[in-house]
Amino acid sequence: MKFNKINEDKVLKPFRKLQQKMHLQAYVVGGWVRDCLMHRPSTDIDIVCDGDATLLATTVAKKLHENIKVSIFKNFGTAHFIYNNIDYEFVGARKESYREHSRKPEVVPGTIEDDQLRRDFTINAMAISLQKKNMGELIDPFHGVDDIENRIIRTPLDPEITFSDDPLRMMRAIRFASQLQFTIEQITYEGIKSQVERIRIVSFERIIDELNKIILSPQPSRGFVLLLNTGLLNIIFPEMCALQGAEYKDGKGHKDNFYHTLEVLDNICLNTEDLWLRWAAILHDIAKPLTKRFEPGHGWTFHGHEDKGARMVPRIFAKLKLPLNEKMKFVQKLVALHLRPIVLAQEIVTDSAVRRLLFDAGEEIDALMLLCEADVTTKNEYKKKKYKENFELVKLKLIEVEEKDRMRYWEPPISGEEIMKTFNLPPGRVIGIIKNHIRESILDGVIPNEHEPAYLLMLAKAAQLGLTPVSIIK
Repeated sequence: MKFNKINEDKVLKPFRKLQQKMHLQAYVVGGWVRDCLMHRPSTDIDIVCDGDATLLATTVAKKLHENIKVSIFKNFGTAHFIYNNIDYEFVGARKESYREHSRKPEVVPGTIEDDQLRRDFTINAMAISLQKKNMGELIDPFHGVDDIENRIIRTPLDPEITFSDDPLRMMRAIRFASQLQFTIEQITYEGIKSQVERIRIVSFERIIDELNKIILSPQPSRGFVLLLNTGLLNIIFPEMCALQGAEYKDGKGHKDNFYHTLEVLDNICLNTEDLWLRWAAILHDIAKPLTKRFEPGHGWTFHGHEDKGARMVPRIFAKLKLPLNEKMKFVQKLVALHLRPIVLAQEIVTDSAVRRLLFDAGEEIDALMLLCEADVTTKNEYKKKKYKENFELVKLKLIEVEEKDRMRYWEPPISGEEIMKTFNLPPGRVIGIIKNHIRESILDGVIPNEHEPAYLLMLAKAAQLGLTPVSIIK
């Protein structure tokens, strides 16, 4: 397996120039080596040396460019700088030991061999020498190259010890398997299952960082199946585990909503890299276990799961330490609305129904349509074809109505301020009645979304309420 020559030159060039000044042994380690071998882009270069890493960092930085700012962290003996959009990090070689109830290691100086032993997986335990005598030579004590070629995730040491020492590595193993589409080697996989309870000592902030990387991988279902089968998902996200299983009664069954959700997630990943749209796919049916009912003669129903699911989103985001901001509101809105376009695709598409969808979805209409198309997972080819055709009709109708009525970025043609000024009214319930009447009339197609017809409608509604414009009173 050969190095990516361009990436190799990026990191080796400054060290070739520094050979006369360097008295340290130094090595490139970890992810950059792996990605270089796999011809993947990488913007982080980790360099380990057998002495003062901060001195090495400042020396390299000066050689590259006089004005590079080096950040030094004396407490940790590390330093880093950014050059040509590459983040160079320097650290002294070290050994680590762990206590039972903490994933923070006790660190002492060590050798490159010690440093490689502490790495999480064989594919991350390779190093490239930066010494003059063997510049660019690969040091691969655990056969990481073989594991890359065989597409395997494996720990350098006993996996039970590796995962017990730092339980976050269990999430990382699954994340790498999902990102790289590798298989977790059986002994390593069993090590995760044996240490699964140790994940409880890891903060949710660290867990969610790894989970989001799984969600952003090319085929996230791969990671979620591993999370489920190892037992990790039940600890970190039991609401999703509750979707699993299909129940049969009186010969009627429902689909397994866990695997349906994964199919929707994989479907949407074909069309977007947006993390929050992918989260909407994960949560769109999250309330189905809580709304499941069996109706004799009809079968299984999940009435109201979209509304209940939307109400669950803030609690789930808070528990998982996801941001409680506009991102959460975006996901919540899509969960609440995810059935609407599907219903439209099953029925005759009216202008009024499309206006209401555009009004309710607003700027999120395109994201909502992506989610709803991904939600079509029927194995019945006729049904699938029919849905796709009807979705195309809905899309065309959305474009047509949007061009005509401008509902996506709704701004009422008559503001509350104009109503108050016209009738010399203070803020109150009557203002809302008039505004709602105008809005509903526009949505129903009674009047166009324009000021003049809306103004006339305002006068008519106000007259019904016994109001007279100020100009007439005078």
